Amino acid sequence: MRKNSITARALKLYHSFNPKFFPTKILYILFAEFAPYFTLWMSAEIVTALSEGRSRESIFFLVAVTLLGNLLVRTVGAILKRAAETQLEILENNEAAALNAKTLSLDYDKLENPEIRQHRRRIEENAAINYYGVMNMRLAIEDIASCAANLIFSAVMFAEMAAHIATNGLQLTGILLFAALLIVLLLNVLAQRYQSRRNADLNKELGDQLLEENRLGRGYYISGMDNRIYKQQVIYNALKTKELKKHKEVFFRLFGESFRLHIPIAATVFLSELCAYLIVCFYCGLGAFPVGSVVKYVGYLGLLTKNLGYLLQLTQRLEVNEQYLEVYLDYFDIPNDMYQGSLSVEKRSDKKFDIEFKNVSFKYQGTDTYALKNINLDLKVGERLAVVGMNGSGKTTFIKLLCRLYDPTEGEIFMNDFNIRKYDYRQYLDLFSVVFQDYNLLSVPLGNNVASSDTWDTEKAERLLEEVGFGERYATMSHKLETPLYKDFDEDGVNVSGGEAQKIALARALYKDAPFIILDEPTAALDPIAEAEIYSKFDQIVGDKTAIYISHRLSSCRFCDKIAVFDKGEIVQIGTHDELLADESGKYYELWNAQAQYYTEKTA
Repeated sequence: MRKNSITARALKLYHSFNPKFFPTKILYILFAEFAPYFTLWMSAEIVTALSEGRSRESIFFLVAVTLLGNLLVRTVGAILKRAAETQLEILENNEAAALNAKTLSLDYDKLENPEIRQHRRRIEENAAINYYGVMNMRLAIEDIASCAANLIFSAVMFAEMAAHIATNGLQLTGILLFAALLIVLLLNVLAQRYQSRRNADLNKELGDQLLEENRLGRGYYISGMDNRIYKQQVIYNALKTKELKKHKEVFFRLFGESFRLHIPIAATVFLSELCAYLIVCFYCGLGAFPVGSVVKYVGYLGLLTKNLGYLLQLTQRLEVNEQYLEVYLDYFDIPNDMYQGSLSVEKRSDKKFDIEFKNVSFKYQGTDTYALKNINLDLKVGERLAVVGMNGSGKTTFIKLLCRLYDPTEGEIFMNDFNIRKYDYRQYLDLFSVVFQDYNLLSVPLGNNVASSDTWDTEKAERLLEEVGFGERYATMSHKLETPLYKDFDEDGVNVSGGEAQKIALARALYKDAPFIILDEPTAALDPIAEAEIYSKFDQIVGDKTAIYISHRLSSCRFCDKIAVFDKGEIVQIGTHDELLADESGKYYELWNAQAQYYTEKTA
């Protein structure tokens, strides 16, 4: 990407999130910058009227125009400011939504890729450091609009002053003073250029330093918010401030150097304003314009010199910001490589969707080790399949391939005799309801959590909550399905226990009414007896759906039609509970006897 196209492309993208923002904001800036010029203009007229001894009525009229004019300008400005703030809120919401939509649209393998996750995190961290990225670009554009407005208003007043000088035949007398002003302006520009270049290097150092400090600070903050982590940190004395102190020392050193760079800028700005005073006073003394105009022209020239220098700083600021915009744009440019398919999934009332794995092997990106190796398995409609094995044996990877979150490295997966890659990707995903072991509930009303939607079928949701064993707790909720979960956004929110959350997650899976129901160790935190009870109850309400239960514990296996035993990425045994238990040399027998005490004990 060419450097000169980065800001333009980022601005076009950012503007598309809310096309109304920049026009509204620039209109507000014009009114906001016009206010001091209007005040200067009218103040000059009042001073001139006083010096010329005009009538009281004339002076009162000028004062009234000044007050009413200021009231009008500021009233319109306040209305435009409020409108701009509203449009900014819409812009920021839409920008965040677009960024999240991009994340959700990525292939699952990219979502799990640490480099891409770090890429997204870097965008957020850049925004936290001096607003680098699109926010810095927006603020710079607003400041450029402000400078441009000031320069236009100043140029108009400068032209008026030049006309007064020319009318009085005093062109040559002030050439030396004008030359001095131009020299000071040139020195100001050179100083700004040097300061901007040096600031670019300092900003890079400061950015890296703040990035590391923010990571540490954010880590400690999040840890403090998460009571589980915070307790461990307190116990193990993990909250260290030494590193933060070291980073702060470096930060203040760099900040001090950056502050010292402003000294020559301040000096040249002072000289510019001094020259402006001398020029205006010189011509006023020669009678080029009345004494009241001194107030007006000195203010205009001062703003002119100040904004010329600031405009240069802003262009340099945009240039420095481009490296952060590039990170932002690159994220939106991440391509999706997974084939989406075009074959429609037939809608069948009999839910006849037969799955077959043929010599399927898979390894994650960046490793030569196979997570799954030569998997051959068929799954018929309405069957109950238990997938068991030790941690790391490939159970969850198997489910990810079945749901087509990944494509096999080798081999093929078929559904009704067609490779699943040929099916429309979204339609294929709709066949599955999955409760993963790391499921989450949202801090929204219970009904939204069950339906995974902004609306819900009340009768259906309540029936499913009752069927999964949540009915007793549900009866205590005064707002029923409108009850917000947790207290993140509503002080009336209800906290649910881990077991209750699991039941809500199960109800959510059933609410989708998909042909395949998959439970991927969602009850791993429960004791084996409680897990067996949940699986048994859940199996009764699955009905004619195809169900897959994944667990490294065996409580879900006895009522299943088929059990696949995984070990080190391979299926080492397939059969029913009785068949596998009869093979005393098999892996299943080993696992069962290691855990049998938990399944056979009826009481503690």
